Amino acid sequence: MDEYSRFVDWDKMDVSAQSQDTKELSCTEFQELKHLARQGYWAKNHCLRAKVYHKLISSIPCRTVTPDANVYRDIVVKIVGKRSSSSLPLPEFVDNSLVPTYCLNAEGIGAVRKIILCIANQFPDISFCPALPAVIALLLHYSKDEAECFEQVCRILACNDPSKRLIDQTFLAFESSCMTFGDLVNKYCQAAHKLMVAVSEDVLEVYSDWQRWLFGELPMTYVARVFDVFLVEGYKVLYRVALALLKFFHKVRAGQPMESDSIQQDIRAFVRDIAKSVSPERLLEKAFAIRLFSRKEIQLLQMANEKALQQKGITVKQKSLAPPKRQNVHLAVHAENFKSEIVSVKEMRDIWSWIPERFALCQPLLLFTTLEHGCSLSRFYSHSEGHEPTLLLIKTTAKEVCGAYLSTDWSERRRGGNKLSFFGTGECFVFRMATEGLECPLLGRALCSVCTNYSPALSAPLQLQPEVERYEWVIIKHPELATAGPETENHSSPAPSTLSSGSGPSEPSDRLSPFLSARHFNLPSKTASMFMAGSSECIIVGGGDGQALYLDADLNHGRTSHCNTFNNQPLCSENFQISVLEVWGFRDTMNG
Repeated sequence: MDEYSRFVDWDKMDVSAQSQDTKELSCTEFQELKHLARQGYWAKNHCLRAKVYHKLISSIPCRTVTPDANVYRDIVVKIVGKRSSSSLPLPEFVDNSLVPTYCLNAEGIGAVRKIILCIANQFPDISFCPALPAVIALLLHYSKDEAECFEQVCRILACNDPSKRLIDQTFLAFESSCMTFGDLVNKYCQAAHKLMVAVSEDVLEVYSDWQRWLFGELPMTYVARVFDVFLVEGYKVLYRVALALLKFFHKVRAGQPMESDSIQQDIRAFVRDIAKSVSPERLLEKAFAIRLFSRKEIQLLQMANEKALQQKGITVKQKSLAPPKRQNVHLAVHAENFKSEIVSVKEMRDIWSWIPERFALCQPLLLFTTLEHGCSLSRFYSHSEGHEPTLLLIKTTAKEVCGAYLSTDWSERRRGGNKLSFFGTGECFVFRMATEGLECPLLGRALCSVCTNYSPALSAPLQLQPEVERYEWVIIKHPELATAGPETENHSSPAPSTLSSGSGPSEPSDRLSPFLSARHFNLPSKTASMFMAGSSECIIVGGGDGQALYLDADLNHGRTSHCNTFNNQPLCSENFQISVLEVWGFRDTMNG
């Protein structure tokens, strides 16, 4: 049909969706390209898409010496020899990935393996790149010959712009991207995340499939539309689309029994057959409707996850043993290693499932309890300092339960001198046990999760709030409250922090990257970022027109109300007396 058809099996392609109108693309402005890519301007013209891909990839800044088409022609015969393409072994770094054929003809299918081997020869520093076969297979549809495809893939791999991340090429980068995706699911797909925790043996194993959904399972029409936008906007697009896939999976499969013994297999099957339920346009619409963190914040989260993996010695994929995985909440929190006077094992698992992926590799470690250490704020500090993050649990004399996940070491409070000043990051959250103390009308005892189901003995379903209700930083759900748009910030000169602690010394080298630091956001007032504060007289969590938690110096009395930082409801009775208070830290089970 055109000069880019050499490797295409047109019987497999949806020709009805192809337009023969000659189109050109003359714009170079990013915003216009972004708009056209999202709208699918070049999606229905095979030749135009090929030319656009060539133009976009040619503009990628690369290393000085990047292999080109001539290099491929020089080395392909030496590397492949007379062997049949189908018998060519794949390098270890593709990790037995799916090698999708999409709409390739026999010549194209063989060309994928040849190009992979030649790339392995030219990029010895690539140690883990499972997305590579799919990227090559896709670009072959829009290449005149193997050498041209090779050159385009090499440019993507050789990108040297630190702000432009394209394809993961190491196990560390890949594994941290899976953890980052898990963190994003936790914040933007909470219903789906709850399902994953409930039915999977290893949550990160499910989330580690996220790139496979895009570069392996997703049909050709869909992956090409995703790639259109990816080449313009970068890596963040991949997170968006994977989140949208998970949202659709949860929506379509909600309430239905699993089709296999594995949620992982069910999601793969859903993505393969996505055309039955979601169009490419609807998928992208959903993806870009997600008010995701800025590119800079995602980069910081990725850095934090990479550093956590490096500290645990997880940098390469083990050949003989399964690689260390995220500690599943059922393994991190179990009856043998967890005993609290405030929450049950199940309730702690619910809370643990919200914890950032880099800390979910750890097990809970009791640092302080008023039952053992007494009701003293000074002892609270002495046992909590040096630990980051921490989990605060409170049980009132009325048997109400609430608490907070606190991202930052309590020693930071000293940066404000004698002045009570706020510190912490947007990863902090507060929570409450919403059904504590209620009685089941059927059983005459405390409510449990079973009671939330419909029972014929009741005239209607029992309307209950979740067992554990979480309130996150208000900016996560309402990014419009930050005056700078998420994509327009360059963060090259971040706004000064509105908090007293923002002008303190630089972060120690062993601290994780400051993800969701208030100084990265142009906030209308400091009340949107009052995460935690402490003095010799009290501790406060959440501020602005009220406090999510206020505890006195004797750890005896407290109060709770709505606050601007978390936009929360009161976490228990507004004025309460503390029965038990516990502080939990995070024990690294891999490094002792």
